[in-house]
Amino acid sequence: MPHNPAAAPAERGQCQAIDLIQKIDSIDGHWEPRVVAEMNDYQFKVVKVQGEFPWHVHAETDETFVVLEGELKITYRGHTGREGVIVLRAGNMAVVPKGVEHQPSAVAQVKMLLIEPRGVVNAGDGASGPRTVQNDQWI
Repeated sequence: MPHNPAAAPAERGQCQAIDLIQKIDSIDGHWEPRVVAEMNDYQFKVVKVQGEFPWHVHAETDETFVVLEGELKITYRGHTGREGVIVLRAGNMAVVPKGVEHQPSAVAQVKMLLIEPRGVVNAGDGASGPRTVQNDQWI
């Protein structure tokens, strides 16, 4: 479903219960986020991940990761010189600030929710590659 700013609330995932796990289970591959709802200019995306995602950065926006099942590792190195690793387990979330280069990875499959502004390229600014997906793919 493409973005339609005049869409009725139910068409944007509003005024309804959304079963995130059921939505994720209907996705065939890994690293293929799908939009389940919008709030203002933000999208809520569900995704299954496993393995390593390429290092990338979002210069203009923060990115929120909410783990629903499994364990996600986010390695980061920022413009401030800070480097580190965040480990998220089911029920954990983290915000990667704009401008911070990061690499999510998972040894075993992880199911999670991403929260980011509409139009953000999943593989980072100016990126294109095998893990780059088209925006505004609804499920």
